[in-house]
Amino acid sequence: MFVTVPEDKRTTPLEQSLDAFQESVRKSGPAAMGSYSLIGAILLLGGGGYAVDQWRGTSPWCLLGGLVLGLIVGFYELAKAVFKR
Repeated sequence: MFVTVPEDKRTTPLEQSLDAFQESVRKSGPAAMGSYSLIGAILLLGGGGYAVDQWRGTSPWCLLGGLVLGLIVGFYELAKAVFKR
């Protein structure tokens, strides 16, 4: 829980710096979520493709398909998070 102090009471540079840092972290939240979605989709679908390749003996086709699908899904989620209206 954060305690808010009226604007006229914030006089030290440290308090101003912490306020600016908190604001930039708050604004970067959607972009961070989108980038985590991109990485997660690539790892999850690529790993799934690798597992199917090991199970079916079709190396490397399912791995490549999973990676491409992961890129598509990940960039879609990234675009949704960044270009949110």
